[in-house]
Amino acid sequence: MIEAGGSSRKAAPAGPPSLLESLKGRVQDRLFERIGPRKMDEVGPSSLLTQITEVIREIIREEGLLLTDSDQAALIEMTTNEMLGLGPLEPLLQDNEVSDILVNGFSETFVERRGKLHKTNVRFHDDQHLMQVISRIVSRVGRRIDEASPMVDARLPDGSRVNAVIPPLALDGPALCIRRFGAFANDISFLVKRGTLTPEMVNLLRAVVGAKLNVLISGGTGTGKTTMLNCLSSFIPEHERIITIEDAAELRLQQPHVLRLETRPANIEGQGEVTQRDLFKNTLRMRPDRIVVGEVRGAEVLDMLQAMSTGHDGSMATIHANNPRDSLSRLEMMMLLSGIELPERAMRQYISSALNIIVQVNRFSDGSRKVTKISEITGMEGDVVLMQDLYEFAASGVSPTGKVLGEFRASGIKSVYTERMLKAGFSPDGNHITSDAA
Repeated sequence: MIEAGGSSRKAAPAGPPSLLESLKGRVQDRLFERIGPRKMDEVGPSSLLTQITEVIREIIREEGLLLTDSDQAALIEMTTNEMLGLGPLEPLLQDNEVSDILVNGFSETFVERRGKLHKTNVRFHDDQHLMQVISRIVSRVGRRIDEASPMVDARLPDGSRVNAVIPPLALDGPALCIRRFGAFANDISFLVKRGTLTPEMVNLLRAVVGAKLNVLISGGTGTGKTTMLNCLSSFIPEHERIITIEDAAELRLQQPHVLRLETRPANIEGQGEVTQRDLFKNTLRMRPDRIVVGEVRGAEVLDMLQAMSTGHDGSMATIHANNPRDSLSRLEMMMLLSGIELPERAMRQYISSALNIIVQVNRFSDGSRKVTKISEITGMEGDVVLMQDLYEFAASGVSPTGKVLGEFRASGIKSVYTERMLKAGFSPDGNHITSDAA
């Protein structure tokens, strides 16, 4: 804490946090005078840290304040976070349990931990303070946000996705949403420990990926579709060339041969837009072994399904849908919205010949996320796409503490792709049969 000084020192006023905030503002002002705000981003972190420490010592000496070592360290950290990082949000970004940070105006910040929202005591000074942080984020990725462009999607250096909306669209002040990915984004064993799926389901999915079946991951907002896609991608052999296509880069593939592509919005004049469909068409000319689409949401569905059914096996994508059957309806709707004129049966035939496996993920009332179905497409009967469930989660109720109860069940049905898995060197239980297969 801040100590009271002797006769030659000023006694610190009550409320240390407010004094530290005040000192932080003065340190920033003095640094801006020395360096200039335009050159601030050009100053290296180590150089800035040295200058921050020097300025703090100057102010303490000039004003006769007596700060403990811990308070000086806190002041240095606060100032560094403010000038190089995201200010009050920095501690939340260091917490691997936090999956979402939701800022509703300068005075209200919520986080999601383990699927549940919690209000924090994090707050900004005012709307202008929050706007400075938002502007810092978007400027680093070459975007802009102002009254002419009051909405923006961007990403942080760690891959976290950022969405910001400012007035006049946001009526109660600037709003900021950060979708984060924890340290276990590619580790499916972590999902097993969390109860998202079972080891037997993991074994099946490993065989599915090894056999280069085309996989669609379906789920609602915040159910963990991207995390599941990251985990399944870890089963792709390292020697394969993978190309990812995303609106906002979230995938974190660990293989050595990965080419990441990201869409680009139109500029202020409405020019220069690059869509997922544009990227997909170009990807087909780049000799991919696998194509991974962060989320299919528009006309690119045509190119994706065509690629899946004409030699680009082992492709993966996610889609917003509440169940496997609904995901197929969503694909049909996207095909219609793209302007293509195909009979209903032809569209469904197109889908059934391209997709093999649908992994459905859902979030429950207790915040838990689970794979509720692993289904496979087996063909067509009349105008209906045939599907069968290989695994499902059967909920049985809620415990007194609010925990969702239930069990994962295997249907006992033999997969129609068993022979394909075996030829690739995998059995449906996930065992690798031959060392040089797949």
